[in-house]
Amino acid sequence: MEPGPEDLKIITLARSARARVASAEGAAVRDETGRTYAAAAVALPSLKLSALRLAVAMAVSSGASSLEAAALVSDADAADPADLAVVREAGPSAVVFHAGANGVLRETLLP
Repeated sequence: MEPGPEDLKIITLARSARARVASAEGAAVRDETGRTYAAAAVALPSLKLSALRLAVAMAVSSGASSLEAAALVSDADAADPADLAVVREAGPSAVVFHAGANGVLRETLLP
């Protein structure tokens, strides 16, 4: 599955979130109404959140009832299965795009 224009948008948002704070990863999600939420990983001594989990939390706390798609930008070879489980819980049919820091798509994870 090739990403469409709206999918490329969330990949770009994830790249921007990552770059803005020089984080190891960035993520963005799109909800059922088309709203987007972008986040970078948080690594504080008392709080550690992956970018994908934080983006999902932002969407859910803003009233999203479902997710259509998610994008993760990282240097990791694969997305963390626990992060994917969070996406699937919020959006069982959401597609997840995993891209490198350069924006090149590494994998597309279908439900």
